[in-house]
Amino acid sequence: MPLTPLHQEFVLHFGEMGSRWGINRTVGQIYALLFISSEPLNAETITDALGISRSNTSMGLKELQGWNLVRLKHLPGDRRDYFTTPDDLWEIVRTLVAERKKREIDPTLTKLRELELQGPAGDDYAEARIAELREMIEMMTGFYAEMERLETERLVKLMTLGGRIAGLIDKATGLFPTLTKRN
Repeated sequence: MPLTPLHQEFVLHFGEMGSRWGINRTVGQIYALLFISSEPLNAETITDALGISRSNTSMGLKELQGWNLVRLKHLPGDRRDYFTTPDDLWEIVRTLVAERKKREIDPTLTKLRELELQGPAGDDYAEARIAELREMIEMMTGFYAEMERLETERLVKLMTLGGRIAGLIDKATGLFPTLTKRN
């Protein structure tokens, strides 16, 4: 499967971005190729298109499956496994956010709670900063949980409101100053 210049540029960019997102270059390239392919691809096609080893393809596909970012498909009359990405971009974004939360935020929150449960350590400043960080992360995860429950259409509407929401908050703060906490 020869890649068009558009495909090549997109795949190379995702490979470069992969390392910034915490995945290796090859995994980013595999995902990018699957994302822009109109048909599901098998491992052999991916290997040939990207010029990578079969073992790299296999490991990359397993990692992407672990992140719930690719789907396994079977085609009638073909015993090979084929892979594709979800068509719904919002489903992909929601999956990415959920997986990052599970892998990065949740363990950090657990550790912060454990540190606080250990009791006073004699370092008031560090203890206060840990508590402050835990509270902020809990607030963020609470907000995330509320946003996660929204249907996609409502979430899109909320996001398109953008700065107007901040303006409403500013107006509400001016009308009800006791509702906001001031430092």
